Amino acid sequence: MWCKNELVTTVLESERPERSRSAKRGSVVKGLIKTIRPHQWVKNLFVMAPMFFHKDLFGTAASGDPTLNLTVAGKAVLATAVFCLLAGAVYTINDLVDVEADRVHPVKRDRPIASGAVPEGLAKGFAALLVVVALGVAFLELNWAFAAVAALYFVENIAYSFKLKKVAFLDVGLIAFGFVLRVVAGGLATDTKVSWYMLACTALLALFLGFGKRRHELEGEHAGKQRAALEAYSKSSLTAALAITGLATAATYLAYTLDKDTQSFFHSDKLWLTVPFTVFGIARFLMLVSGRVGRGRKAESPTQEMLSDVPFVLNLVLWVVAIVAIVYRLRPG
Repeated sequence: MWCKNELVTTVLESERPERSRSAKRGSVVKGLIKTIRPHQWVKNLFVMAPMFFHKDLFGTAASGDPTLNLTVAGKAVLATAVFCLLAGAVYTINDLVDVEADRVHPVKRDRPIASGAVPEGLAKGFAALLVVVALGVAFLELNWAFAAVAALYFVENIAYSFKLKKVAFLDVGLIAFGFVLRVVAGGLATDTKVSWYMLACTALLALFLGFGKRRHELEGEHAGKQRAALEAYSKSSLTAALAITGLATAATYLAYTLDKDTQSFFHSDKLWLTVPFTVFGIARFLMLVSGRVGRGRKAESPTQEMLSDVPFVLNLVLWVVAIVAIVYRLRPG
């Protein structure tokens, strides 16, 4: 009996290292997935925006029902995937650069690289692999112009991560430029002409969201240590910047809906009815950033606040429904 128990104990102990290694590998994989921040990839939906302005996106089947051009849609989805991979690489590199600052942040210190869950050497190799795959797909499966813009997006973000994010207001400007590049890239991938209204709305909305993020971060206890540029910001300056860019975004969107070319393209003069949804979204975001609603400073970013805020998400869904209803149902008679 004693020998049998000893044998069982020996077998179990021999299995423990293997189980430990397997658990460790699983932890590292989860850490890598968390590092590339899939929940932040929603920003890359801007790459798909130009698709809806492609003249051949929708066709008509023999039955008379509308059909989707899968070639155009497929290119838009692939282009979005490329930017998601590049964004994952940028987030990984950014965490490597900010590893010391993140360790003094009450929330960011739990990030995989800062906490030590993902070794820095492995993170570097993983980021390089993401970039190679993304740019390879961009050049081989789409076109060289799209690949060039995607590469510019990556280079701009690297410059931001290593140096330019320390310059107040320029840091937010570069974030906005990144959103503009997404839209331009989406147009190149699907061979769609991008209007200046779309670029203007994108830039203004990105500035608004960027200033909101800085306002959110400024509330932190270790603001100066976690981001050098925050030392040059003040609550009053960010509040003013949010007010200006918020109003400018709403005004530009209103002008876009009333533009004759827009109405002609969508065959509708009722798009202005969607402006209240835009205004509500802007106002709700301001409330989330200020901590008047939602979880306030407990969230790592305003993006997390938006995606978990029921009124904001519901408003977004209703905006999409209204757009579809107006464009395909309420055409001028």
